Amino acid sequence: MAGPVRQPIDVASLERYLDSNVPDIKTPVSLKQFGFGQSNPTYQITDSNSRKFVMRKKPPGKLVSKTAHKVEREYRILNALQNTDVPVPKVYGLCEDDAVVGSPFYIMEFLDGRIITEPHFPGASAEERQEMWHDAIRTLAKLHRLNPKDIGLETYGKPTGFYNRQVKTFTTLGDAQSQVKDISTGAPVGEVPRMSDLVRFFSDPKQQPRDRGVPIHGDYKIDNLVYHKTEPRVIGILDWEMSTIGHPLSDLSNLIVPWTITAFSLQRRNSHPAFHPTAHTPGLPSRDQCIAWYREVAGWDPVPEIAWGTAFAMWRDSVIFQGIASRYAVRQASSEEAKKVGEEMGPAAEICWELVGRARGVRARI
Repeated sequence: MAGPVRQPIDVASLERYLDSNVPDIKTPVSLKQFGFGQSNPTYQITDSNSRKFVMRKKPPGKLVSKTAHKVEREYRILNALQNTDVPVPKVYGLCEDDAVVGSPFYIMEFLDGRIITEPHFPGASAEERQEMWHDAIRTLAKLHRLNPKDIGLETYGKPTGFYNRQVKTFTTLGDAQSQVKDISTGAPVGEVPRMSDLVRFFSDPKQQPRDRGVPIHGDYKIDNLVYHKTEPRVIGILDWEMSTIGHPLSDLSNLIVPWTITAFSLQRRNSHPAFHPTAHTPGLPSRDQCIAWYREVAGWDPVPEIAWGTAFAMWRDSVIFQGIASRYAVRQASSEEAKKVGEEMGPAAEICWELVGRARGVRARI
């Protein structure tokens, strides 16, 4: 929820910009800032008519990463989706002038709905729980059936070779992270288990899924969706920072990860008791049901390729866990929680290896 402003901006300068560029927002305005965990500082604007809007900006100062915090890209894809059946907030404009509030920003509609952090939808009835998952799947499929050229996104990303680029990126990351040494013990973080075998498998064109290039969100999961306040339907998708043109399997595999992880262990990060095969959570659909719902709307069948996609998602996670371990090693992330998350590298890689075996089996039967 929005609370006190932790990163102050020049409100008078913002109001001058709004007066000239966003007539829907009536000045003077008041600001609050949304909670921690936002890579891009995000503010709630309340105008003089008590209407609420959202401003999302780059962090102040010199950025550590040249590829992160791309609010311009977020604005571009949100703007492109305005006249589609994919639910996104209305956007009111992009400002790339650092002089206004210190860094580029865009303004969008405030969606007055529910953001639910637990994917089993605690407190929902069986009927609501099923429909909330159904609409999450349906909404994703609507995004993936769009042709980038039809909505002006033909240059938003490369139309082919998404997974080959991902393999290269995560291989390079893994190599660098493995060499980081703990500042106390001098011990290196070490390789992701079975790294060379995993890279060989995911690089093999005979194993890879058919190339596709559609708009993808990049971090599609339940807590990045806004649901209607009382109805079991999605009214908006948030946090488009990692969006690009890519393979739809990546979003679908990310969304169904609670089933993937929980089938192996309840002790692993991102596992959840509600998704265990023996749990029988009322209204919670099965993994297969979700894939069937997706197929009905997306216009292609992920079934022959989903085993490969879920294996790749787990490999990506193992490299991400290794990255957290490397940051802990140099105490850039010094909390005990960071240490525990980094220790998930090995278990995640072993689950990945099991999933690779299953993917090989599926490919052999095709």
